Amino acid sequence: MENLYRSRKKGRRKMKQTSVFRIDLNKIEGDGDFPCPSCGVIISPDDDSERVYKIIDMETFEDGSLKSLSLLCKKCNSIIILEGFETLRLIDD
Repeated sequence: MENLYRSRKKGRRKMKQTSVFRIDLNKIEGDGDFPCPSCGVIISPDDDSERVYKIIDMETFEDGSLKSLSLLCKKCNSIIILEGFETLRLIDD
């Protein structure tokens, strides 16, 4: 009976959970760099290499200005949703 239990247990696969975080850009100081809330890798808006993160979704307002940006951290696979682009929209007006 014990061997049967072991073989069943070996056959199970762990599902990886994806963490989702929301970051308000208005609370980020400096040049816009921020650490991933999960693993701490630095995410920089100046990095366009896609080695650290990848843009996976963009939401826009009716006028085409940016509402939110969703990123995938390539180190830990967390999803980071950047919000607070409204402030930039007001500055441009």
